[in-house]
Amino acid sequence: MAVRSLNKVMLIGNLTRDPNLRYTPNNTAVCSFGLATNRSWSNDDGSLEERTDFHNIVSWAKLAEICNQILQKGDKVYLEGRIQTRDWKTDDGQDRRITEIVLDSMIKLSSPRGDYNADDSASEEPQNEAKAKSKPKKEEKEKEEEINVDEIADDIPF
Repeated sequence: MAVRSLNKVMLIGNLTRDPNLRYTPNNTAVCSFGLATNRSWSNDDGSLEERTDFHNIVSWAKLAEICNQILQKGDKVYLEGRIQTRDWKTDDGQDRRITEIVLDSMIKLSSPRGDYNADDSASEEPQNEAKAKSKPKKEEKEKEEEINVDEIADDIPF
């Protein structure tokens, strides 16, 4: 009996750069962007320390197109996916390796204008506008389908 394993990542963070949408030779959309996550803790002497980690994010097919349409640098997002490490050789023969998060799902939590704050009536209208923009339209939702990224991973041109 084979023992199963688990490769699951859940992140909440802010985009460090605008999404970059490209297409494989088979015309499959692939979108990449950066994400920063922060954590803080108190060290032994009671002072607060903070660390920021930077993640490479990749999405495929319809999710790639959606990420490109609704995300921009600074947006806060919730992401789910899996960790993947790829190796390749550059044109000049150097070995390269990258570890990235391959997305299964994405939820936009806020716009670069800031988090939603119900007590701040002066900024309520722009935030509601950003919130509405992040929801996929009914037609787009109906067109979404489960995408097996393992089947299209061989189409990566880089």
